[in-house]
Amino acid sequence: MMLAATPLAACGFAPAYGPQGGAQALTRAIEVKAPVTRTDYLMTRQLEDRLGRTDAGDYLLDYTLTLEEERIAITANNITRRFNLIGSADYRLTTPDGTLITKGNVESFVGYSTTGSTVATRAARADAEERLTTILADRIVTRLIAAAPTLPIPGA
Repeated sequence: MMLAATPLAACGFAPAYGPQGGAQALTRAIEVKAPVTRTDYLMTRQLEDRLGRTDAGDYLLDYTLTLEEERIAITANNITRRFNLIGSADYRLTTPDGTLITKGNVESFVGYSTTGSTVATRAARADAEERLTTILADRIVTRLIAAAPTLPIPGA
């Protein structure tokens, strides 16, 4: 087992959540933009769950969340029985003075069914929004962790 890890150590590999990993550098160091809508709240909540919450971070994370609905299962009577909820998030990580550190875009989709009552359909859509924002937030965090070794050191 130790022999298998030797080549990884030589190439500069460090576990993301290890003592010298990128995730440690980001924990409680990123202030996420304040939410405005319900989906913004869901996204911000997941980002803060993964990164830790702070009010005065070394970095600021801003994002623009876009959700679109697509009809995918339509009956002969033109009744939609299933939707895809397609999401996209453009994100920007900056220093408090506005210097751009990194930016990117993540995308994903989830589906939900409308075969129940109106209440069940609304609950299914709300659940789909929560699942989608969780996926998008996790993808942003993964990209930030990958970029962490190249981030400028705060105060340097």
